[in-house]
Amino acid sequence: MSEAVLEVKNLVKYFGKRKIIDNVSFEVFPGEIFGFLGPNGAGKTTTIKMIMGFLAVDEGEIMINGINIRSDYESAMSSIGGIVENPEMYKDLSGQLNLEMYARLHDGVTPERIKEVVELVGMQNRIKDKVKKYSLGMKQRIGVAQSILHKPKVLILDEPTNGLDPSGIKELRDIFKKLAHEEGVAVFVSSHLLSEMQLMCDRVGIIHNGKLLGVKPIKKLMDEATGGVFYRFMTKQAQQAAEILKVDYPEKVRNFTADYIELEIEEQEVPEVNRKLALAGIPIFGVNKLESSLEDAFISITGGGNSIA
Repeated sequence: MSEAVLEVKNLVKYFGKRKIIDNVSFEVFPGEIFGFLGPNGAGKTTTIKMIMGFLAVDEGEIMINGINIRSDYESAMSSIGGIVENPEMYKDLSGQLNLEMYARLHDGVTPERIKEVVELVGMQNRIKDKVKKYSLGMKQRIGVAQSILHKPKVLILDEPTNGLDPSGIKELRDIFKKLAHEEGVAVFVSSHLLSEMQLMCDRVGIIHNGKLLGVKPIKKLMDEATGGVFYRFMTKQAQQAAEILKVDYPEKVRNFTADYIELEIEEQEVPEVNRKLALAGIPIFGVNKLESSLEDAFISITGGGNSIA
């Protein structure tokens, strides 16, 4: 694996005497979407503001592209782009003019680069319109375009899908995937939306009460959350099915309702379960494989009782 472009080591932040961020460490690599997941108030935005240099670090280190933000802030920040809260833009000017003005803050941003990022975020048909005519989703896309004009190594996004409708969320998600997987940018995105993290991220770090509880690939996190794969057998005789299957699969019947029975079994066991039920005269109308969700993982890791909201 290539070297990390964002390294956070033993990060600590106090507000007064209260420890808000407690010894948080993680790394983000080129070409990945790293999800920073936690409930509101968990410490996501505070961590991001320290990474972006908006808040002082009390203890620990933040390295961007190998440069410590304390010792050489300007060089470190030249490798980073980001949107924290809402992107700042002049509403009476066009998206194009906003990007041109922002480009002047960075060396070497050519008109060709502006055109390139506008196309990348899919705003070429509306770029000449005034920002005040844009939907929230369009403003977010222009915000992303603005943040990547100078070709940063790391893109930091704090709750970027807040307030967007499902189509706007999907558009942004596709843009982030393209930036990471095709352009090689390290995308760091915070959210309290489990479903979004699951669809978007390669790895996820879960933060809770200022502590990082774990960093794992999405698939591994979900596999570990349930400890197995579940199959749901659709039948109107679920209670009878449960009684029959508990003989041969005493530990594997997990749940049943009036309409289905769920078993924690391997894929190769499905035909045998079907056969046993058919021999007993119990009709099966369908079998569904149940994927574990990031919500299962969160509950598993935090011990439950702390929902994402």
